[in-house]
Amino acid sequence: MSEMMRLLVAYLVFMNAAAFVMYGTDKYKAKKQAWRIPENALLMSAVCGGAYGAYLGMRVFHHKTKHVYFRIINLACVILWTMLLVWLLLKGI
Repeated sequence: MSEMMRLLVAYLVFMNAAAFVMYGTDKYKAKKQAWRIPENALLMSAVCGGAYGAYLGMRVFHHKTKHVYFRIINLACVILWTMLLVWLLLKGI
């Protein structure tokens, strides 16, 4: 595995863990009626590489599942990131 791929994997692991924690934290804050994480931040965590963590966070914490745009954007990000990763693996980077 190349150094570039190792860095990408490390970045994606971090982003997915962060996205998962963000969804869990926002759900906890919603229950406590405390200050919330902005929706744009939650969505951007998926766009910037945390798509799997965001999608998993939605399912595990049952958070933002009624918002159609969250389901669509997170699923689209999962598909796009998967396509990018497959392409990079096939290219040998």
